[in-house]
This record gives sequence, C-alpha cells and structure tokens, in this order.
Amino acid sequence: MAVDSGAERILAGLDPEQRTAVTAPAGPVCILAGAGTGKTRAITHRIAYRVTAGEIAARHVLAVTFTARAAAELRARLGALGVPGVQARTFHGAALRQVRYFSSRLLAGREMPELLDSKVRLVTLAAARVGLRTDRAAARDLAGEIEWAKSSLVEPGEYVVAAAKALRETPHDPAKVAEVFAGYEKVKRANGVIDFEDMLRAAVWGIEEHPDVGEQIRAQYRHLVVDEYQDVNPLQQRLLDAWLGGRDDLTVVGDASQTIYSFTGATSAYLIDFPRLRRDAVVVRLVRDYRSTPQVVGLANAVIRQARGAEARLRLELHGQRPPGAEPDLRIFADEPAEAAAVAVRCRDLIAAGTPAREIAVLFRTNAQSEAYEKALAEAEVPYQVQGAERFFERPEIRQALVALRAATRSTPGDMPLVPAVVEALAAVGWAPDAAPPGGAARESWEALAALVQLAEEYAATPVLLPIGEAASVERPVSLTDFCAELGRRAAAQHVPTVEGVTLASLHSAKGLEWDAVFLVGLSDGTLPTSYAKTPEQVEEERRLLYVGVTRAREWLWLSYASARSPGGRARRPCRFLPQFDRSSGGRTVEAPGGSRKPDRRRTQIVSCRVCGATLLAGADRKLGRCATCPSDLDEELLDRLRDWRARVAGAQKVPAYVVFTDATLVALAERRPARPTELLAIAGIGPRKVALYGDAVLALIEGLGVDDVLLTAEPTES
Repeated sequence: MAVDSGAERILAGLDPEQRTAVTAPAGPVCILAGAGTGKTRAITHRIAYRVTAGEIAARHVLAVTFTARAAAELRARLGALGVPGVQARTFHGAALRQVRYFSSRLLAGREMPELLDSKVRLVTLAAARVGLRTDRAAARDLAGEIEWAKSSLVEPGEYVVAAAKALRETPHDPAKVAEVFAGYEKVKRANGVIDFEDMLRAAVWGIEEHPDVGEQIRAQYRHLVVDEYQDVNPLQQRLLDAWLGGRDDLTVVGDASQTIYSFTGATSAYLIDFPRLRRDAVVVRLVRDYRSTPQVVGLANAVIRQARGAEARLRLELHGQRPPGAEPDLRIFADEPAEAAAVAVRCRDLIAAGTPAREIAVLFRTNAQSEAYEKALAEAEVPYQVQGAERFFERPEIRQALVALRAATRSTPGDMPLVPAVVEALAAVGWAPDAAPPGGAARESWEALAALVQLAEEYAATPVLLPIGEAASVERPVSLTDFCAELGRRAAAQHVPTVEGVTLASLHSAKGLEWDAVFLVGLSDGTLPTSYAKTPEQVEEERRLLYVGVTRAREWLWLSYASARSPGGRARRPCRFLPQFDRSSGGRTVEAPGGSRKPDRRRTQIVSCRVCGATLLAGADRKLGRCATCPSDLDEELLDRLRDWRARVAGAQKVPAYVVFTDATLVALAERRPARPTELLAIAGIGPRKVALYGDAVLALIEGLGVDDVLLTAEPTES
C-alpha cells in the first residue's frame, strides 16, 4: 500500500517497533507493550494511519478501554491526529449504548430497567433473607463475589464448584454465598433493576439471539481495538467475540506483567493465548521505555525477571530511553513511624527543591497503611490527597470506632491500661484482635481498626507530664480520654482540604498513573507479598504489583520498609521480591539480578546514617556513614592532605591511586575522622589488610600531622 503524505505524517517520530505495530496489515494484531513504552501512542497512530491511508473509516472503529479517563484520552489523541469520529468507550459504556439503542427490539416495547450503581444495598437484603447479618464491609465482599461469578459466567447453582476450582477465599461458607447470590438475583428482578454485568450480558444476548441486531452492530463496528487486554474477564471476552462475529480485524494491547486484577475475574489467558488461537496474528513487542530513567527501568527488570508462571512467558525486558538519573533509594527503618516521618521530610525537601507536590506519590499495598503517612505529611506541613479511597479518619469504620471510643471513656475504669481499653471499646463495633476476617473489604476494615490499636500502643509509650512546680513534673499513664483527644487532633490535621498535594494511593489504584517521584513504602514480607497470598499464582500477582509500583516513577524512586511495625515490636523481613534489601540471612537462597540463584553467605554489618538514623544500603552511603541527601561535615583541608598522601604512596608503590584508597573512601575518612583502628574498620571498603598497611599513617593525618612528617616517620609495611 502506497503511503501518502498524510499517512507519513502519522508515522513521523515513531520508533521501529511502534512503526511495525502501526503499519501491520488488517487482521489480528497483538501489541505487547511494556510500561512506559508508548502503547496509547501506538494504538491511536495505528487507527489514524489506517483512516488517513483510506483503509478504514473512523466511524467503523470501536476502541474499548477499561476506564472513562482512558477512553477520553484516546478520543483526544485521535482528534489531535485529525481523526475524529472513532468510538472510544469502556466495555460497559459501549454495551449500555447498544442496549439502549436497540431496546425497542430487545425489550418488545418495555422500558429499559434502571441500572444499579452499587450492589451493596440489595446484597444486604438478600443476605438477611437467608439469615446472614452483614455490615457494609461484609456486604461489599459478598457483592465482590457475585461480581466475580457473573463476570466469570458462573450461575448461582455453579458457584460452589467454581469457587473451589478457582481457590477463592470466600467471605462466608461457599454454599451460603451461593444462597445470597441466588437471593440477590431474585431481589434485583423484584425491584426491576439490572447491574453492570447484566448490561454486558444483555448486549451479548442481543447480538447472539437477534441476528438483525448482531448484523447491524457488526456493520457499524468493523475494526476493533482493545486496550489493557490482560484485564479482560470471560464476560467481556464473550461480548468481544459477539462483536467480532468470526471476523479477525482486531488489535489488542496488553502487558502480562501488569496483570494485577485476577481477584475480580480478570485473566491474562486471552492475551497469552492470542497468538496460538489466531495463527496468522502479528505480534509486536514494545520495549523502549520513555517514561523512566534507566536506573528505574533496571530495577523494574530485576523485579520481573524473577517471575514464574504463565504470565512470565510474555515478560518484556525494557530498555530505558531517558538520560541517566539517580539510583533507586533503598532504605530500612526501625519502625513504621520512623519510616513515615522520613518519607514526609523527603517529600518536603523535594517540593522545596522545585518538584511540584502533584508529581510526588507515596504508594502502599493496602489502604489501611495510609494513616501513618497522612499524619507524617500533616505534621511536616506537606499537602496531600488520597487517591481512590477515603482519608483514614473519613473511613466509615474509623468514624464508627471513634464514636465507640468516646462512649467508652464514660465507663472505662481510670486505671485500665490504654491498649486493653481500646481493644475492649472496639469490640463494640465487632473488632477482635485474634485474626482478620475473610474477604477483602472486611479484612481492610479490620486492618484499619488494627491501625487504631497500633496508634494506642505507640501513644501509651509516651506518658503524660503533669507540672508540679517550676522545675519539676510527674508522669502519669495516658488514659482513653487522652487518646480520644489525640485522635481528634490527628483527624483535624488530616482533614484540611488541599487543592494540590502529594498523592497517597494503594498500588492497585496507582495502575495507569505516573509521577516524577515515587515512594514505595511498607515493603515487608507479610505486607508485600500480603500474608494472604497462599498459592504460587497469588504470590506472582504480588510480584507484578510491585513491578507496577516501580514503573510508576519517572525520575526518582524510593523503596523502604520498617524492621518492626511499632517501636520495639516484633522483627520482620523485607520484601522477598527485592533481594537488594536482604544481606543478613546467612545461607538463605537469594536470586541475583541476572536470574541465577546461589546462596549468599555474606553477613553485612548494619550501618546507620549518623545524621538521620536510616539504615544505609548503597555502597557510597555506607562508606560516608550518612545518606547522600543528609548534610555533609567534610573536612576539606584533611581531604586535600589525604589525596596528597595517597598520590605519593601510590607513586612509590607504582600502583594506581585507587588501589591505595578510592575517592569515596577518602571522602568518608575526611567526613567521619576515625580516631582508632576499630573506627577505620567500620568504614565500608577498609579491611584488616588496609588497616595494617596504611592505618597508622591515616590516623596520624587525621590527628593533624603533615604528609611529609607521616611519610618520614612510618613506611607502610604489611604485618
């Protein structure tokens, strides 16, 4: 096909892989697009190229996305390319439009039922009818199970077997969930309403059971494009197949390494099997990452390179295209409050240095983790916004708990220790400390209340000081009343509205977004991967979740975990997906960045920043004894003398200067100024042999002796 000037304009600026995807002939095309590789650019330019070249008409294209925001972006980009008129919609949006258009034929003159915004109210009614009392969180979990079943084309009578096969962690006994499911369908019909899954099913039914409707829809939409194809569920695939009607002009775009919604019924199987099911499919891999620095890309590759399972067959090795940037910052803290405080300070510093607050994100595994960061940012006077969830003190279960705690102040004995008093008060809202309940929403509510208990533990460790005179005071234990007042102060500080601020978000809600600076926090085993990930498939999805988090960062990435949840608490291990964290496990098997597995028997001394106290991991930081971002106290005159001495010793020994000491070691010596051999050994990179060779000379220089005097009084000899 000849390429005219308009089509050539569409191709301008594309990299070779994008160009291959854009110019692929009509038929099945699978674009495997890694994070930041320009997938939206590829699919919009493919549509625009085919329209501009006269191969297709814009009105005959249906581009399907998973969010209204993504659909709007597709339409905007196509408009900028001079190709208006393409239908870019979500699956539900496209189905609703079609069912409404054909309602007179499909419903035989009856009015279209009202569409439910949420299942929770009707699920609560259905649960009550089968003798199951539920709060809002439990009803949300039941609604989630019903959505999973309907999206997976599972009927109420099939639920028990299907849930067992899928290894579902059900919020109640599977047979009871099936009863609620069946009851929900009855209540829904009695109320004359339909849900979003019904809308998709109605669209499928309209096409499959009404040939005239199917023919008209297929005549309208002859060329289909599906974004985020790894997130399609069986019901959506059924609708896609109905739209196609056996035709093959289909372009799909996806990344198996970003499959993180399998709990909703999404499956990457359709993306993985695409080339096998469509033998003539063109498969294009986009691997040039334009979003992140090579250092961030390298870490992302190291995380996903260890992946196992079906999705790993399609993993992509990304190649960073941006100029080099800072290495990812790996930090270990004593406890979560210290971690949150350090994050808040760094956010404040980034903003002061010119990074807009809206270009900074703090990402965590569960929404219940947000409270510590809301508090720390508020105390540091850093504006913030919570993405995809309520702020901690606005959560329904937290508001209910605060009411229960205030009520308990009137009946709790004054000498009762704070933590037991809080636990007893929370029992009134159904919280028990022994174990989290099944079901994602119920467990998240339990974890949020558990965070209140943790706050009580921390607060109880700080006795109240009562003044008894000008220079004296007496301590008394904190009471439940004190704690309620403290919670009120925290809530007031965190409820200040902000127009623009640092984004706090869970890793799931961060999908599809990106920021200049990203903090990945709370990276401890049991949190990421979550302790509820039992099967190999679930653990692999947790790995992909971390990969998604890493690839949100454009320029600067911080990864951290706390050795304990609260001060003096039980020790925990770092995230197993980041082997860079763990160098103290004796003979534990650790995977190297290249993918080989070997036992790491090195036992590394823990080195803490002498300024802020954070555990140091980077080699240069360990040498200096401080974080790269903490203030330096370098003795410039001493550094000059050390360099002069090193040059003369290296010349006498006829070896390169770095063989004596590296530049980083000299800077560390000039900053830390050790006074004895044991302090020399504390500097990373200085071992017993170097101390024996040069220790006396270095210590003499640090004490103030001149280089000539040092060289005259002692000649380095090996002991």
